[in-house]
Amino acid sequence: MNSVTRTHSRRQTGSMNRKDDHYYIEQVVNGNVAAFSYLVEKYRDMVYGLSLKMLKNTEDAEELAQDTFVKAFQSLSSYQGKSKFSTWLYRITYNGAITLMRKRKLALYSLDEQRLSDEDELTIGTRLAEIDQEELAESLKRAMEELPADDQVLITLFYYEDQRVEDIAHITGLSASNVKVKIHRARKKMYLYLKENLEEAVFNVL
Repeated sequence: MNSVTRTHSRRQTGSMNRKDDHYYIEQVVNGNVAAFSYLVEKYRDMVYGLSLKMLKNTEDAEELAQDTFVKAFQSLSSYQGKSKFSTWLYRITYNGAITLMRKRKLALYSLDEQRLSDEDELTIGTRLAEIDQEELAESLKRAMEELPADDQVLITLFYYEDQRVEDIAHITGLSASNVKVKIHRARKKMYLYLKENLEEAVFNVL
């Protein structure tokens, strides 16, 4: 086999190994159910990781991840490819998480937005760096839990999953401008919680 033939052969093999999601989606839609296992294998860590970050509980996260793939399989024929398949999966995961969080009342109450101000955010923001990082991490976790379910998910997607505003808009069904506003308000709610609960620690370091 000459070098040209070997190169062509390697390219063909590489192409077969790099079949994209759409190939497997078409396979499943056309009746090859086994092809769905490729999509599960590829995205299960992503779906489970997002589920765990949102629900903070391994049992709930496993349940949500399983439900996500079941719903994805059942709805696969409706996937039109307008967004990435991963974004479509994120949306199914998001909807499932919101339902669970509201049902199980993980978001107990929201903070009074009228008490928020830019001064609160700037003041607490400049002093948080002085607080013990372990204490701060625990306080941030508690602050997240005080947010309404949909705000928790927006913060998770934007800050922990590094999703772009445009992708979050696809996932949640909100407009990009609405996503920005809600993330900004959620951040301010978290700052107010931190100000109220870390005030003594914050001002002790000054």
